[in-house]
Amino acid sequence: MSETAVKAPGVPDAGRWKALVFIALAQLMVVLDATIVNIALPSAQQDLGISDGNRQWVVTAYALAFGGLLLFGGRIADLWGRKRTFVTGLAGFAVASALGGAATNEAMMFGSRALQGVFGALLAPAALSLLAVMFTDAKERAKAFGIYGAIAGGGGAVGLILGGFLTEYLNWRWTFFVNIPFAIVAAAGAYLVIREPQGGRNRSPLDIPGVILSTLGLVSLVYGFTRAESNGWSDALTVGMFVAAAVLLLAFVIVESRVKAPLLPLRVITERNRGGIYLSLGLAIIAMFGLFLFLTYYLQVVKGYTPVKTGFAFLPMIAGMITGSTQIGTRLMTRVAPRLLMGPGFLVAAVGMLLLTQLEINTSYAGVLLPGMLLLGLGMGTAFMPAMSMATMGVEARDAGVASAMVNTSQQVGGAIGTALLNTIAASATTSYVADHIGGATSRSQQQLVQLQGQVQGYTSAIWFAVGILVAAAVIALTFINAGRPGGTTVTGSASGDAVEDELPVPVVAH
Repeated sequence: MSETAVKAPGVPDAGRWKALVFIALAQLMVVLDATIVNIALPSAQQDLGISDGNRQWVVTAYALAFGGLLLFGGRIADLWGRKRTFVTGLAGFAVASALGGAATNEAMMFGSRALQGVFGALLAPAALSLLAVMFTDAKERAKAFGIYGAIAGGGGAVGLILGGFLTEYLNWRWTFFVNIPFAIVAAAGAYLVIREPQGGRNRSPLDIPGVILSTLGLVSLVYGFTRAESNGWSDALTVGMFVAAAVLLLAFVIVESRVKAPLLPLRVITERNRGGIYLSLGLAIIAMFGLFLFLTYYLQVVKGYTPVKTGFAFLPMIAGMITGSTQIGTRLMTRVAPRLLMGPGFLVAAVGMLLLTQLEINTSYAGVLLPGMLLLGLGMGTAFMPAMSMATMGVEARDAGVASAMVNTSQQVGGAIGTALLNTIAASATTSYVADHIGGATSRSQQQLVQLQGQVQGYTSAIWFAVGILVAAAVIALTFINAGRPGGTTVTGSASGDAVEDELPVPVVAH
């Protein structure tokens, strides 16, 4: 694992653009995996004899391991070297995917998914922190994070298309096996191309109490929301998980404020801009994840689309995200303050979501769904790009891994909250609607119509909440984030963590 000598500020790595290709490929694999398995789940459940009560563990096992170990993975990247952690994460993810594809029973499937989560928690923060330390020129950084942001936002929808194709025309096992070539190409390319700058390692001893408290706290939080979705918010174990999460995470903050070498230095999250980004990004993901789920069900159950047709129906959202991230966000990132991209971006996404509150059984795809998804993608892409870049900008190089892990943690926890919270709202609205209207339905066909109308009523009720959440994300972005536009040459990546700007400065946290 050879690494080049420390580069002088403003002297970029010659292979940085090649490295971006392999980092982006790895990120695409992780994001694809989150949605591709959902499409394959009904077929896998039938083949492996997984009960309805246990099927959620195909998703939950991954979410718990990934969400719980992200901070630990980010710290390992800072300690062990980002390139080494990245390649190890890819290799492990490929092995776990092979086990999932070859699963012969539910235990093997759940175990492989948990293993994917473990290696994903190594891989994701290492990928983002490599970008942070390799791209130090403000304009180049904007382009690199534009591409990364588009993949992070749009990859999930691509997973729906790919998952539909693989499940319909091959079988569900290929939704796991498809990860293996991705991982091999990305790992080989990264090994040969990535030259991580020296001097950015954090060689402090590992904070074991911090690792235990953060992992248990995050696992309790994610599992609490996952269980709330299936067992209700008043379930004793659900409430117990939330109480445990609050106690463990509070203890984690206290420990981190007192130990000499914390797992998560509080300077990373208490800096105003980064705190605003983690919070607004987490809220936006809550809205986004819930919507993905509702639109998938709406198109397949209400409109009768096949999995492949459903995937293609999401293409306008992907196109909007790519345009917002690589064209609008990248071009304006060095010209305007980040909050003037993030705030309006979230508001444009909210307008797109507002259109989707008009859904009915016979709603026209071209008239409502298409413009709604385009605006949603455009707004999210525009906001994601500066968020990804700013989350690690100005941070000390030795903290780049754990700062990157916080971005992934806010997304992962946001996804768990979004799925549980919005699903609960939708289910409650559907139950209420059906109870009020089923009495007037005399024939079986009328009863089925009421059931479908109830489902759509549930989706739109939840989408209204998602609109409010996106508006809240916009307000947080506009009020918390006060960094100026990055117009200088070097923004981060030096061993000391100093940021050099010749325009308005991006604040660097105090040592």
